[in-house]
Amino acid sequence: MKKYLSPGNIIVFTGGMLAFIGMTAYFTDSVNLSVPTFFYGVPIFLIGLGLKTSEIPPVKLLDKKNFKDDRFNRPKELTALVKDVTRWRYGIKAHLESSLEALKLWDEDLPPQLTEIEEITKDDKNGLRMHFQINSVPMEKWVEKQDRLNRFFVKGLESEFIIDDNKEEFDLILFY
Repeated sequence: MKKYLSPGNIIVFTGGMLAFIGMTAYFTDSVNLSVPTFFYGVPIFLIGLGLKTSEIPPVKLLDKKNFKDDRFNRPKELTALVKDVTRWRYGIKAHLESSLEALKLWDEDLPPQLTEIEEITKDDKNGLRMHFQINSVPMEKWVEKQDRLNRFFVKGLESEFIIDDNKEEFDLILFY
């Protein structure tokens, strides 16, 4: 249900309803109601459609309760990163687009896609696990940038890759 409540969907629905009410009022000779609802409804509907064309859904956050409790005492930069990728975004091709471009892990045609994020504990270390679909950026390029990933989001991080057998997806774990 939550996936249908994007701002783009709400604006499209609102504009569509206003335009429909305006058209109905026009054909039933309710001029006072038809003019404002139709002339406001159509532009609102078109704005909503424009938003829908550039919309990226939020990344799936696993174990939301633990994230809200901040039981791992994560750095504030990683908290901001998680809050950024777990909301609706507009006008970009993928979550973390500017970060991946700065790290030179970007492909304009088929960029890597962040699909889920989770706080984990592994070997007595707390970390943030980010699950990516590789797409056009080869895994070797990610491994080359591992040292830079350790200091890109927050200084002093330690990163680890867990690569799937099919080499189409991987997990990036940032330990703090």
